[in-house]
Amino acid sequence: MQTPNKDKKIRIMLVDDHIVMRMGLSTAANSEPDMEVVAEADNGEDAVTAFQAHLPDVVVLDLRMPKKGGLETIQSLRQISSAARILVFSNYASGDEVYLAFKAGALGFVVKDMSLDHLLEAIRKVHEGSLYFPPEVSMRMNGRVVSHLSPREAEVLSCVAKGLSNKEIGARLNVVEGTIKLHVNSILAKLGVSDRTQAILAAVKRGIIQIE
Repeated sequence: MQTPNKDKKIRIMLVDDHIVMRMGLSTAANSEPDMEVVAEADNGEDAVTAFQAHLPDVVVLDLRMPKKGGLETIQSLRQISSAARILVFSNYASGDEVYLAFKAGALGFVVKDMSLDHLLEAIRKVHEGSLYFPPEVSMRMNGRVVSHLSPREAEVLSCVAKGLSNKEIGARLNVVEGTIKLHVNSILAKLGVSDRTQAILAAVKRGIIQIE
């Protein structure tokens, strides 16, 4: 593991579709003597582009975003750089969501209702290459009902819950309709249900997804 240079500031990219949240985080981070925000994005697709342009030390990323969801964005960033250090900062941390974020490649997870000190501590820990897994989040993950859905299947299921057809989901995720059908069939099998409506109900009950 590379030892961080303590003389340099931690270069941070913020990814959140709420501008007020980004402004608040940017102000807080830039007020710290060892941090600076070098890039921002309000959706997953722009986050990938900004990451390639700025190569930040730490990405602070929400899970619920337009165009490209958080889990898929994490995977994309890790494909660009296996050393990408990603901290999830989300309103949602129930069910499999935390588990899937770590499985996709995140190093830390902070819930937005936690104190700012948690976030700043998490940024420093993730920058060091350490996992940041506060007890509040650990308890939520340990209490989950394991669904064994892959990050991609979780993305597809979230789209299903929004009422999108297989064709529409395929267009959103840039894959052919047949691939989405295979994912949906796998989701039904793993959740032990027979149709899309039952899958949504089961996923909400287990905390895998939340209806917004």
